[in-house]
Amino acid sequence: MAVLAVVASIPFGRVATYGQVAALAGLGGGARFVGYTLGRSEQYGSYPCHRVVNRFGRPAPGWPEQRALLEAEGVCFKPNGCVDLARFLWDGTKDE
Repeated sequence: MAVLAVVASIPFGRVATYGQVAALAGLGGGARFVGYTLGRSEQYGSYPCHRVVNRFGRPAPGWPEQRALLEAEGVCFKPNGCVDLARFLWDGTKDE
């Protein structure tokens, strides 16, 4: 599945947005589909789904472990609870 392949490519210590994953997977405006897919990703194997945040850098609601997982990778959060996308947003290249 293309969505999971993109998620698997997000490097350690970086994040991507749902919309970015959708675009890289060839789904255009399919950000909600990405969220739906990631919510069921355990059915397909182990993926770094914690590295996907919304367009503002906000972690998924109801998943408090996501922030801890990202912080363990060195990802910093702003005072408003969002990832500092200016520093940690993945540009979509595999050789980062």
